[in-house]
Amino acid sequence: MKKGYRELLDEANAEIEVVSPEEAAGLLEDEGTIFVDLRDPREVERDGRIPGAKHVTRGMLEFWIDPESPYHKPFFASGKSFVFFCAGGWRSALATKTAQDMGLVPVKHILGGYTAWKAAGLPVEPGEKKK
Repeated sequence: MKKGYRELLDEANAEIEVVSPEEAAGLLEDEGTIFVDLRDPREVERDGRIPGAKHVTRGMLEFWIDPESPYHKPFFASGKSFVFFCAGGWRSALATKTAQDMGLVPVKHILGGYTAWKAAGLPVEPGEKKK
């Protein structure tokens, strides 16, 4: 194996902005910031969510960001700032690096992800089962 996940994470974290859950919480009410939840739908349903976060499964991120993709989501072309998170901060570190490489700026991710957010006692709401 040329690179393992640890090396990829180290490389990503060296090139992206990382914020603590508390720093991210200060952006929650900012109209110019969009929180992006990269967790699997089952994780969101089971564990809850950060209020107002957009849900984007990691596997669709590149397609949703790229305006030339048939799957593009307009909120990614809004000119706003983005705060990515996953359960523990690994997927969001890689996703933030990818989004930044694609030209989406400014982007950052939450150190420790949703798990750290909840542990810090920050706002959460229950997940909902998709109908």
